[in-house]
Amino acid sequence: MIRSDLQMGPRQRHSRRQINREHSPLFAALILYGSIILASWAPTFLVTASMPLLPPMGFLLLVGWHLMRPGTLPAWIGFPLGAIDDLVSGQPFGSAILLWSIALLAFEWFESRFPWRGFLQDWLASAIACGSYVLLAAFISGAVLSLPILAAIVPQLLLSMALYPIVAAMVAALDRIRLIRIKEIR
Repeated sequence: MIRSDLQMGPRQRHSRRQINREHSPLFAALILYGSIILASWAPTFLVTASMPLLPPMGFLLLVGWHLMRPGTLPAWIGFPLGAIDDLVSGQPFGSAILLWSIALLAFEWFESRFPWRGFLQDWLASAIACGSYVLLAAFISGAVLSLPILAAIVPQLLLSMALYPIVAAMVAALDRIRLIRIKEIR
């Protein structure tokens, strides 16, 4: 016997509304990859400076997604996302492709060796990855690494190492949005 909505209690109406709700794979991918691409563009339209002040936000978000949600980013995604970052950041083409791919492969190797980690281990891994990325990107850029140039990199280096908790909170908020259940229309 099928009862109408008027005969159902509030719990039954609520459970009936939850049927046929699933997250959209297209929306989930759009949030995941779109957030990294927008973060790559962020330093170019926020501040124009003669020295690098802002950290590489695209790389920070890539690391944040990979550490907070393991398995969402395939290891090969460093190539296309790094290419987009190279196009918008002004670095020589191929530097972010190489460094992002190496970072993702290093994280895959690290996760296979140490599958159980905590927040502090993730922050340390992010700090090492971001610090290495900033220094290697400066080396690959072709600049002569003298003491004044290294001193100019220090604020960007420290900021990129310290921003992981904020990036992790951003990734968690974006992940909640990414997995919103959308009603399926039939």
